[in-house]
Amino acid sequence: MYKISNLKAESIEPVTFFDLGMQESDIEELLRTNIEMIADEEKSMLIVGQQVRNVHYGRSDLTAIDNNGDIVLIEIKRDSKDIENRKESFEFQAIRYAASYATIKDPEDLVTKIYAPYIEKYRRDFDIGSLTSFELGSRKLSAFLQEHNAINSFNQKQRIILVASDFDEQTLSAVAWLNSNNVDISCIKLTPYKITEDIYLNVEKVLPLNDYDDYFVNFLEKSSPLSKPKNTNISKRALPKIDSMLEWGVVKAGDVIKAKDFTDEGVLLSNGNILINDTEQSMQKWLKGLYGWSSIQTYVFAIHKETGKSLSEIRHEYMEKMDADITN
Repeated sequence: MYKISNLKAESIEPVTFFDLGMQESDIEELLRTNIEMIADEEKSMLIVGQQVRNVHYGRSDLTAIDNNGDIVLIEIKRDSKDIENRKESFEFQAIRYAASYATIKDPEDLVTKIYAPYIEKYRRDFDIGSLTSFELGSRKLSAFLQEHNAINSFNQKQRIILVASDFDEQTLSAVAWLNSNNVDISCIKLTPYKITEDIYLNVEKVLPLNDYDDYFVNFLEKSSPLSKPKNTNISKRALPKIDSMLEWGVVKAGDVIKAKDFTDEGVLLSNGNILINDTEQSMQKWLKGLYGWSSIQTYVFAIHKETGKSLSEIRHEYMEKMDADITN
């Protein structure tokens, strides 16, 4: 990261969470309340558990359900030293926890074992009223699954997200191999920077990538520095965002954006944010506040009022047209 002043660049070096006096529990709480930091805008997630104890007395950090009905296990380590000093590897620990979640047979089972205790622990975050924690959890989970047509696909798969400020080469190698063998596991890197008294976080998805070869460790040769993959083809992991849609002209600053299934609407700004009652905010923040989810598929639930189409539909139609033009 660089600070530019009078056309002169000054390097700003990252710090560690240890330097900042932050514990793993601090990072966990930060992500619990701001999971959109590591969530893809193409995914919706609902946090349903924290520090869930399994039958082997292990504790998983955060648990969520996503728009496919998959249970998502989020494991957090503060720094690479925390990973290296563990008796059990970071990724294997997460796999064991994920395996225990595979035994959850239906939404009611999830609410009973995980979501209701989570709601009870954080009652202040929920509008419980006269409902019990189980009743509210059942309603919220059912509404989430119904909205995403995921009731019939509930917990058919489990996903793993590993979060740390850095990853050792052994972990990256193992995760790359697991991905290439159809295990859905991701590595998200959080790099903190301190500028005066403010702390900034750079969030980077390290894995999965389109090409894993650069991350496999060759145990017969000396380890070499990690390099970026050569394959730069755009995939579903790199779908164009709102800034590209504005540049294409398929949406314009001043257009009205509605929330799907709500009467709430706002005005699209030139920077891709939305103006709601004279308050500027990101579409992600606006929509997740309306739905009460931890993160939301922004482009699916943001509706372009003039056309009646979702931003996802508009984007898809334009990309198909571009492909057709190139083919012809």
